[in-house]
Formats: sequence, structure tokens, C-alpha cells
Amino acid sequence: MLRYLVRRLVALVPTFLLASVIVFSAIRLIPGDTIDMMMSQNDISASVKTREDLIKALGLDQPVLVQYWHWISSIVLHGDFGRSLWTGESVTSLVAERIPTTLYLGVLAMIFALLIALPVGIISAIRQNKPVDYLGRVFAITALSVPPFWLGTLVVILPAILWGIAPTTQYVGLTDDPLLSLRQMVPPAIVLGIALSGVTMRMTRTMVLEVMRQDYVRTAWSKGLDERTVVLRHVLKNALLPVITIVGLQLPLLIGGAVVIEQIFVISGMGQLLLMAVSQRDYPVITGIFLLVGVGVMTINLLVDISYALLDPKIRQG
Repeated sequence: MLRYLVRRLVALVPTFLLASVIVFSAIRLIPGDTIDMMMSQNDISASVKTREDLIKALGLDQPVLVQYWHWISSIVLHGDFGRSLWTGESVTSLVAERIPTTLYLGVLAMIFALLIALPVGIISAIRQNKPVDYLGRVFAITALSVPPFWLGTLVVILPAILWGIAPTTQYVGLTDDPLLSLRQMVPPAIVLGIALSGVTMRMTRTMVLEVMRQDYVRTAWSKGLDERTVVLRHVLKNALLPVITIVGLQLPLLIGGAVVIEQIFVISGMGQLLLMAVSQRDYPVITGIFLLVGVGVMTINLLVDISYALLDPKIRQG
């Protein structure tokens, strides 16, 4: 197991470097110029000298490779993601202020997704080609097809139209009022959870059906074991292994959904910070957020691989 873990950790190094190169390069391709935006927003005289002074002060006059080296070396050696071009605040502090809210939303959304997807997928497989199976499959396809922003907009607008309930205009932090914060977070978490549940539900159904066709499951049925015992002891134990991988791989979808959902429900999280940074062409904040998300995805995938290896000895021996 130790050798397997070392191999996976070593493989993360080139993955991290490649992700950093892609993030750093892609951000530079965003249309628009940070300097022009800063000068127009702050009513700075648009003289050539002023522009050159700003470029030099922000380090944007250096070659791209030099900028990349300074950026990545600061991150690796000092954990410094740079400072916002607009506010001068540390990217680390900006992210640290917002990330707990996004994690809170993400955890709740994933809990709702699993509470929906696992029971529906299992029941749909056990009752294959029955009405409940058709309903489950329709739900999964609907969850995959309906955009989270559309469903989120309905959740915000319909109560106001039908019952005169005004949408929340200010998010209350978990530490300020836990109960009110939970009440505010449940609707966006359900919306995001529904979007995440479609893939997990379909994978759960597929794997349960596949395992139920195995010889050892047929043997269990032939011994006269009841359905609950067969499903819980023999089917789910092996069917849910690939589902763990799917859940881990949905982190990018979770982050992408959070960007939109946080805007709709006025939640001060990472998604809102990212949209603001993109609109201002704030390169350090954008690259910092994307790289942290990349590291998060790699970490989750590593944990998924480790859990997979612990549950299936063939993986760690391969």
C-alpha cells in the first residue's frame, strides 16, 4: 500500500506543473487589458508614461516565462499566490475568506445528491423495467438536462411570484447565525445537488444491474436469502466501488455550478470572487483560484484512489 501511495504522490508533481502552465497561459488569453480597465475605473490620465509605470509596477513588463517562474516559485516555496492587482490584498487571504462558504455549499449539495442518487439508482436497478425504474431514469435524464442556473432562477423567482416571499439579498455566515445560514443554504444546495445527482444515479443503477448478474449473486438467491440480505451484503459491497470514483470526479462540476449558484442566491463564496476577478482581469486572483481548484481536484482524486485501493486489493497490487 505504501508503494502505491508513493507512486500516486509522485505522479501528482508533473500533473500539478502541467495544470499551472495551462492555468497561467489560458488566463493571458482572456480578451481585455487589465491596465486599461484600471485606468478607466480610477479616472487615471491615459498617458503613455502612466500606462508604462503601471505595467512596470505590476510586473507585467517582464517576459511571460519570467512572470510564470516568479509566480510558481512563490507558490511552491512560500505558499504565496500573489496580490490582487486591484485591491492589493493577498490572494491567499481573499480565498481563505470565501472558501469556507463554498465548501459549506459543496458539502451540503453533495449530501443532497447522494441522498437522492443512491436510493433512486438502487431501487431503479432492483425494479428494472418496472414503473419505478422508468421514473428513476426520467429523473436522472432530467437532472442531467436542466441547467442549474435555470432551476436556481425558478427557485428564487417562483416563491416571490406565487407567495410574495422576497429572495434573500444578503448571506448570513455559518458562525453568525448557524440556523439562519442553514436555511439560506438549503435551497441552493438542493439545486446544485439535483444537478450532481443525475450522473451518480445512472452509474449506481448500471453497476447494481451488472453486479446482480454475477454468479455469486445468483448463488445467494438460490440459497433462499431474502432480497434485503442479497442487496446489502453481496450487491452494494461491489457495486458502489465505481460510484466512489464518479463522486470524486464531480468536484469540477461542483465548483462550476457553485460559480453560477452563488451569483443567483447572493452567496459570498469563491464563485462570486472568481466572477468579479474575471470581470476585472485580476490575473493573480484568477490564477490562484483556478490553481487551488486544480489542487483540490487532484487531492480528491488521490483520496478516491486510496479508498478504492483499500476496498479492492487488486488495485494496489497492480
